[in-house]
Amino acid sequence: MSSPGSAPARSTDVLLLVSPAPPTAVLGNGVTAQRWSNILHTLGQESQTTQRYTGGRYDALIALHAGKSADSIRAFRDANPRAPIVIALTGTDLYPDLASTGVDPAVLDAADRFVVLQTRGLDQLSSHLRNRARVIVQSMPPVERVPAREDVFEVAFLAHLRPVKDPLLPALATRSLSEGSRIRVTHVGAGLDADLAAQAKLESQDNQRYDWVGELPRQEALQVLARSRLMVLTSRHEGGANVVSEALAAGVPVIASAIPGSEGLLGEDYPGYFPVGDAPALADCLHAAETDRDGYYSELSRHCAALRSMVEPHREIEAWATLLGELGLPVAR
Repeated sequence: MSSPGSAPARSTDVLLLVSPAPPTAVLGNGVTAQRWSNILHTLGQESQTTQRYTGGRYDALIALHAGKSADSIRAFRDANPRAPIVIALTGTDLYPDLASTGVDPAVLDAADRFVVLQTRGLDQLSSHLRNRARVIVQSMPPVERVPAREDVFEVAFLAHLRPVKDPLLPALATRSLSEGSRIRVTHVGAGLDADLAAQAKLESQDNQRYDWVGELPRQEALQVLARSRLMVLTSRHEGGANVVSEALAAGVPVIASAIPGSEGLLGEDYPGYFPVGDAPALADCLHAAETDRDGYYSELSRHCAALRSMVEPHREIEAWATLLGELGLPVAR
């Protein structure tokens, strides 16, 4: 794998994977890029991962983000006019819509295929784009559960501090819980926004039901998830959150904001939604999960267990094999 921000010129058969997030990132796009690189290797494709295209000949480009990778896509097309381009459309591309997020139509026209990470992503595409789009749900190997904390009803919240994640909403929701509640939100994520990080630090000091622990190595973050009784997702927009796949693989029920990016994974009839930005509604869901273990909590668990096979790695590998085959790229089976 190349170092972030550089990609050496090659004349041999190599696919280039461009991701704005550094390959060492522990959540989100960095995790996606690392997993896709491994999948390409499994399929017999040599690949290089970089944060931007800086020249060279390649057999194909796979670009995360139409917007953030736009310059790389344009430059790659100019230098490799016959090589296919696959663009993975993320939440910041798709929502609220492609025009509002500023995605260049010429960049979209350059793509031979699009990847969306959940079925509702197709709804954001016009018909002339949709026929080039493929849904590839992000996978996760089974995550072994570890004993839950006995002192609290722990809720995992894995999200960097960015406005789109609405990261202070879980803390606000826990403030309205009854005095007897044992809920404790463990928030894992980097303080990418200084103001939000300052607020999260203060909230963590003042609110005994909320603990922001900052960014953790990936395996430690997964351990927090694996020991938790719930995972909460409060995003205002998501293209298809990795953390949902991780929760399903760990057998941890999910409570999520009612956004298309979650509905496209969990289903529109999933019982664990609350309106975007609605702290009282989130508090109600948390309270029900804690107190109604045989009813509401069991219902969430059953729905998530039924979806677990959706995130099995062989499904994502097969989806990529099919896509690469459509582009005339050889794959090993």
